[in-house]
Amino acid sequence: MTTMTTAERRGYHQICDASGAMMVIACDQRGGMRTVLASTPEEQAKISNTMLGETKADITLYLASKAGCVLVDPVCAVPGLIDDGILPRDTALLIGIDASGWETSSEGYRISKMVDGINARKVRELGATGGKIMVYLRMDTPAANVRNLETLKASIEDFAREDLLLVVEFLTYQLEGESKEDYEAIFPSLIVEGSRACLELGSKVLKIPYPGSEQACADVTGIAGGVPWAVLSAGVDHQTFLPQVEAAMKNGASGVIAGRSLWKDCISLDRGVSREKLSTVAVSRLNDIQTIIRRYRAQKAVA
Repeated sequence: MTTMTTAERRGYHQICDASGAMMVIACDQRGGMRTVLASTPEEQAKISNTMLGETKADITLYLASKAGCVLVDPVCAVPGLIDDGILPRDTALLIGIDASGWETSSEGYRISKMVDGINARKVRELGATGGKIMVYLRMDTPAANVRNLETLKASIEDFAREDLLLVVEFLTYQLEGESKEDYEAIFPSLIVEGSRACLELGSKVLKIPYPGSEQACADVTGIAGGVPWAVLSAGVDHQTFLPQVEAAMKNGASGVIAGRSLWKDCISLDRGVSREKLSTVAVSRLNDIQTIIRRYRAQKAVA
């Protein structure tokens, strides 16, 4: 286990809610958010970064203000969230340094991209509590991970030099020619071993997909050795995500970093519609998640 410094621990405390659990609203998506807002590539292309920034501002104002933290991108969302007075003073800010989408190698592997000009120092200059990096890993195929692990290692070292909290996220994916059934069968081990790889590079906070089972959640907790990890929603529907949150918290997770499961059917190019749904439907979903988190945090405190 890699121990947090005092500054990193302070940052971690700030991204947690009053119960001491991570409760982060993720809206750092760009391409993914465009596909939610418009149905065709032509319509999506018309959605500017400014329009995305307005949507992220509404998510922050109506949803993230009721959580511990908001995760945004450095392209559309900041410094506006701060300079325009949108971000509440007691809501922490994480900035994602990964770029939208991925490159594909000649072998068909996903190569993670980072936003140009964004490093730990810039994240600090933008007023953030910390950063977040996402890389793609396919742990049963070592050749697929070489460049992405190099990128991750460099970023971990960069944030360590700046003494700034870095949340490490990884996603896995189906290889070309691999059947859905074969991929689903190996998925839990891909998440457990991906977590191990991130930890071995010095990750101090993990953001991971639901590992697929309670046992896999327990396995992640076991190898983490005290490093906190949060489960992400991966775009599933709210009713699918709730039992995943339950299983993760029951088996050692330290919280939730959720995005599309909360807001994907609540945002619109009509900001009036977005604001009404975010303040009612999305907030109600957030309350459901917070109820689960607080129950397990209370049980842990008693134990």
